[in-house]
Amino acid sequence: MTVTLVPGIEALVDDMKTWRRDIHAHPETAFEEHRTASLITDHLHGLGLDVQRGFAKTGVVGVLQNGEGPIIGLRADMDALNIHEQTGLDYASTYPGRMHACGHDGHTAMLLGAAKYLSQTKDFKGTVVFIFQPAEEGEGGAKVMVDDGLFETYPVDAVYGLHNWPGMDVGTFAVAPGPIMAAYDSFEAQITGQGAHGGMPHLGIDPVVVSAHVITAWQSIVSRNIDPQDAAVISVTQIHAGEAFNVIPDTVQLRGAVRSLNDDVRQRVWTRMGELAEGVCQGFGATFDIHRHESYPATVNSDTESGLAAMAAAQVVGHQNVNHHPVPSMGAEDFAYMLQRKPGCYVWMGNGPGDGGCLLHNPKYDFNDDALTIGASYWVRLVESLLAK
Repeated sequence: MTVTLVPGIEALVDDMKTWRRDIHAHPETAFEEHRTASLITDHLHGLGLDVQRGFAKTGVVGVLQNGEGPIIGLRADMDALNIHEQTGLDYASTYPGRMHACGHDGHTAMLLGAAKYLSQTKDFKGTVVFIFQPAEEGEGGAKVMVDDGLFETYPVDAVYGLHNWPGMDVGTFAVAPGPIMAAYDSFEAQITGQGAHGGMPHLGIDPVVVSAHVITAWQSIVSRNIDPQDAAVISVTQIHAGEAFNVIPDTVQLRGAVRSLNDDVRQRVWTRMGELAEGVCQGFGATFDIHRHESYPATVNSDTESGLAAMAAAQVVGHQNVNHHPVPSMGAEDFAYMLQRKPGCYVWMGNGPGDGGCLLHNPKYDFNDDALTIGASYWVRLVESLLAK
């Protein structure tokens, strides 16, 4: 595999490793990334960038301007997860119960490396807005930054994101227009029957039996109500009922999530979940109630920006190592909120095999340092091509 790094990026690899491993050893979760934000701020100030803090509490934005021209945003997430690390690395988490199990430490280090290179070379004309975002992991930090006026303060013409991807070789990228990550909504539902003695079930309405029928009925939605060419996932992940062996409970609590790639499917799934559950419960004499918690929308890449991102990636790893037709992931990503406001593109970058548990959100995961120079080179090539002199 031939990788053509930006000349000069290799000189920054030790810096990026140092930043990455320092952040890895000191993981901070949603809206608590104070140390990480201070580290980023200090480095950006040292590069001479204008820096603003406070978006989404701990977000950091650095601005590098070189003449009049377009304005583009580059985003890296910087939060960790509530997972106890099991890697045994020298730079493993020093905070029990928290770790960088998704590579946001690497994302931050690569964008800092690109900022350092671009601030030194300035081989572009326009403005680069470096967006370091907190709270991607389930808390919607991107939405909070947008709601806080990110794009009013920095009216970018387009915004770009990147995520490492275990299972793809280092030195490869995947990018495509359209949906690339799923919308994600969680739910809490309650089925209410009538409690009874476990030996006299005919005197009650057993909500446990009803819940089994509801769950089974829900699994028919994807196979029978959704176009086979569309994607959706309905997962009931928690069932809570009763406290005794000999008592049929009054209620069953169901919790889970729904994922989809477009809004039509998203709404169709929710409509059918309500219709089926109401019908099943009515047939058994039980009642049904559900609370939907809307989380992230689908991450949808715009056409033009996806093509530009693919060309920038190809400049680094070669056209043959850019997958233009990746299968969308049913995982979710809050960069979607930025793409709802601005055109842009979210790409996947190879992190190598997922051997030994090196998978996203796994306690044995670690970002692959061999990818640091590739990711930083991608950012530089993207800027230099979009903001060509």
